[in-house]
Amino acid sequence: MRRITIIFFLFSCLIFQLGRAQLPAIGNWREHLPYAEAIQVLNGNEKIWCATSLSLFSIDKNENSIDRLSKVNGLTETGVNCMGWDNASNSLLIAYSNSNLDIITTSGINNINSIKNSPLTGDKTIFEIFVRNELAYLSTALGIIVIDIKRAEVKDSYIIGSNGNRIKVFSVSADNSSLYAATEEGLKKAPIAGSNLSDYRNWQNISGNNGLSPGPVLQVAEIENNVVVRKQDSLFIQNAGNWNFLYNGGWRIENLGVSGSKLLICETQNSIGRVVSLNTSGAVLQIIQDINFTSQPSYAIELNNEYWIADRKTGLSKFANNNFQSYLPNSPGSVPLGDLYATGNNLWTAAGSVTSTWQPEFNKKGVHRLQNNSWINYPASAFDSLPDIISLAADPRDNSLWGGSFGGGLLSINENGIFTVYKQNSPIQAAAGFPGSYRVSGLAFDASGNLWLSNYGATQNLHVRKTDGSWRSFSVPFPIAENAVASIVIDDFDQKWMLAPNGQGLICFNHGASIDNPGDDRWKWYRSGTSNGNLPDNHVLCLAKDKNSFIWIGTRRGIGIVQCPQEVFSTQGCEAILPIVQQDNFAGYLFRDEEVQCIAVDGADRKWIGTKNGVWLISSDGDKTIYRFNTANSPLPDDDVRRIAIDPNTGETFFATAKGLVSFRSTATEGVGTTNDLLVFPNPVPPGYTGTIAIRGVINNSIVKITELGGRLVYQTRSLGGQATWNGKNYRGQTVSSGTYLVFITDDTKKEKMATKIVFLKK
Repeated sequence: MRRITIIFFLFSCLIFQLGRAQLPAIGNWREHLPYAEAIQVLNGNEKIWCATSLSLFSIDKNENSIDRLSKVNGLTETGVNCMGWDNASNSLLIAYSNSNLDIITTSGINNINSIKNSPLTGDKTIFEIFVRNELAYLSTALGIIVIDIKRAEVKDSYIIGSNGNRIKVFSVSADNSSLYAATEEGLKKAPIAGSNLSDYRNWQNISGNNGLSPGPVLQVAEIENNVVVRKQDSLFIQNAGNWNFLYNGGWRIENLGVSGSKLLICETQNSIGRVVSLNTSGAVLQIIQDINFTSQPSYAIELNNEYWIADRKTGLSKFANNNFQSYLPNSPGSVPLGDLYATGNNLWTAAGSVTSTWQPEFNKKGVHRLQNNSWINYPASAFDSLPDIISLAADPRDNSLWGGSFGGGLLSINENGIFTVYKQNSPIQAAAGFPGSYRVSGLAFDASGNLWLSNYGATQNLHVRKTDGSWRSFSVPFPIAENAVASIVIDDFDQKWMLAPNGQGLICFNHGASIDNPGDDRWKWYRSGTSNGNLPDNHVLCLAKDKNSFIWIGTRRGIGIVQCPQEVFSTQGCEAILPIVQQDNFAGYLFRDEEVQCIAVDGADRKWIGTKNGVWLISSDGDKTIYRFNTANSPLPDDDVRRIAIDPNTGETFFATAKGLVSFRSTATEGVGTTNDLLVFPNPVPPGYTGTIAIRGVINNSIVKITELGGRLVYQTRSLGGQATWNGKNYRGQTVSSGTYLVFITDDTKKEKMATKIVFLKK
């Protein structure tokens, strides 16, 4: 057993981690996207704009403050390809990975979706944006598309293949008289004035002439009326009609940029990077390199001898006076693709992943923790090679985190940052045929504080680490291919439910009166078909236990529910039922046409259901849909919802999607035993407030009454779990007057007591 203290290294230079997100109001969203993968940086007059692979942020030059932009506050999409800036109109253009386009102006955000929605098939990628005279020239896989920035519309398109065919245009630039296009056919040139640029015959391919070799050109730029092109990892400059070699540093060129009289080249080699500043003679003016900041630079600009560098691994930084400053919004280090685990005011996320057939992906991005609205990142590099951390559980006794690595064993982290790794020093076994690969695929604590874990691929593929530190191991007694077991849910009868990946159903294990006595162990294998378990499908993707002790089972073909888990091993047994619901005058099985990837149960026993087509909140019995969110009607970054977790204290519900993590403040929280710690917010209620007022910390499913001081009833409701909500209106739908109102709580014993007051302030 190894015990090591984690020390998080903060660079000796100044680091700005600003833009911390606060807990949203009920019904509102916030994003938790990673901001370390910076792909482009632009100067926008009073702001520096930085695009990441998923969103963007800006830095106010005067205040050094950071503002984040995402779908939560107005962007149309998640997933940025490139940006462009128009000085004339103070406008920022954002091209997304799905070819949608936003224009941010001083008056709002305009969307142009005509490229995204074009009936043309095939690749529509927007590679680069070049702005000239209030027109934006989009370099795309379809050709050149011209945008009128003021009118926010497509003005023209140029299809410039040698035979009038569509070709990929990677970059566009211009000198005083001509427009240049870097394409897969070579460098093309057309006069700006006096010609029809929509006619491909007016575009001359100048590659293969005057010193510029034929073949694809990746970028073109103009500097001091000289044209520079990038072919693979070499630069060439035009001089008096001829092309001369300018630069090749022996590194891979990631990007060519121009700032004033300087060419800025972003380069990488063997996992390190640098930014090289050149003049038009090819002389190297400066090389900027630091492993902590230029690991994988993708874009750089220079302003007043200060260099702003966007790096795909380390985010945005500024280099000035031989020092670096990092500008990084507080955020998780990566997209969480593994488990989410929420405890009171804490969220743990696992960034590891496996393939759809449960093979390792060797993702070493570790785990991340949201605590008090601030993110702490624990990179896997700190854990001595723990790839693919995919499963999480927190010990209810001390809140220590336990993580399962699909290859590196079992990890524990306590509140002080001390961690322990278990593999060879424990009963955990390497997967058959993969020596050295210790695959922990599921974790759960039972009511006694014992930790149960799935050991994918091992002969003994179920283990328990008891509270005294001793271990017991078990072998699933069914012909499960690859000994494949994964996620574990423990029911109210201390039975362990484990999904068997790759279409092998579900397993229930009851160890009897004693963990240590194998003589009373019982096993049940659930599959599809009557008398076989009656699952809707053998491909089980997720499990959840609700507040009635029912086991909800998500599969590739909807949901099954085990409503009598206490009878699983009785004479009559207990099969899953397939709930039938009525929708649009048609009856059907619950989520029959959906791959149910995750299920979470809130404080009111309602179920959040995550699928590849978004997320639903359904009533406790599944009969009613309360919310349905997807990318079209909400800030969800992607419809592919992988994991859901709910903060029991606040009701904030976290959705991990294929493109990042967001959260929605829902109305239900977990109930409490007493009302001694009741919280009302906002309180006092400010003048003109029209949002939701939450009364949190009530006993589960209480009746909540709000009265005037004289006792006149204003509003009555039943709490959702441990929280009741009120819109500030009486039964007539009228906003209540300013003053003080009393809150009375009635619990299951029918005893009513005055619990708190709400004050409405005067205008």
